[in-house]
Amino acid sequence: MLKNILYLHQQHYSAVVEVKDSIIKKMNLTESNTELTSNIVNNTALFSTYIEKDLAKANADFGIGGYNEHRTVYSRSTVFDDATEPRRLHLGIDIWGKVDTPVFSPLAGTIHSYAFNKEYGDYGATIIVQHILDGYTFYTLYGHLALKNLSNLSEGMSIEAGQQIGNFGNELENGHWPPHLHFQIIENLDSKKGDYPGVCKYSEREIYLQNCPNPDIILQLINKAV
Repeated sequence: MLKNILYLHQQHYSAVVEVKDSIIKKMNLTESNTELTSNIVNNTALFSTYIEKDLAKANADFGIGGYNEHRTVYSRSTVFDDATEPRRLHLGIDIWGKVDTPVFSPLAGTIHSYAFNKEYGDYGATIIVQHILDGYTFYTLYGHLALKNLSNLSEGMSIEAGQQIGNFGNELENGHWPPHLHFQIIENLDSKKGDYPGVCKYSEREIYLQNCPNPDIILQLINKAV
């Protein structure tokens, strides 16, 4: 139901990240990318350098990808550990770029909640916006933002379509990741505030993908990537 509503409004979303005529590179963070070794993944500085160089090789300003992608990179943090099965399946889309890149709301809504999820490997500064479209309530999550973006926010604050709500954070405020935005659509938040899993167990894949449809319905950037 939500996916159908989102598709009906595809011509009316504002850009979440303004790419203009920039080159966008498709990124691969799965185990099939043999260049991305464990030594790189487990060292934030080396990981950031790897992303920068990978984009530079393609003369790209932004990298994109990750929805429904099984990623071994999450082994870098105990945040994704579980006694029976670690969480490895990515539920959002990542847009990689420079620190302080502006982030905008694609449509009107209200601030649902926000938090500084500061554990190593977590979201860092995070904002969740509630939207109502054709009478249907859903949420968008923005992870790995700058800590300054959480200042002067309040739950219930109105947000306009196209309004800037954040910036890509640096490694010390974004959960110790190379600078990027994690953008995710969520149908049911399950009473969570300031946080919602962006990565799930593979065994729970169908449940979470149903609740978190492909964010490119809003972003419309994957087909522009090379």
